Amino acid sequence: MGNLNFGQALEAVKQGKKVQRSGWNGSGLWVEMQVPDSHSKMTLPYLYLNYPDNAKTTPSAKVPWLASQTDILAEDWAIVD
Repeated sequence: MGNLNFGQALEAVKQGKKVQRSGWNGSGLWVEMQVPDSHSKMTLPYLYLNYPDNAKTTPSAKVPWLASQTDILAEDWAIVD
């Protein structure tokens, strides 16, 4: 499912789905949400960016993510299978 706006993508993430933008420079990146559990140092849910296993410089990296204005206004969001 593609051509979602940010609000639709955010709702999908809240439902446990992974999302990505076709307009991102990095191929294969996706965002998902982490809900802390009893083993977490975090106490509130947060979004993080995943790099694919075959990323050239950061394979399988996971980093905290914050949406840019471009991301928020974009309508090229899609749910990752």
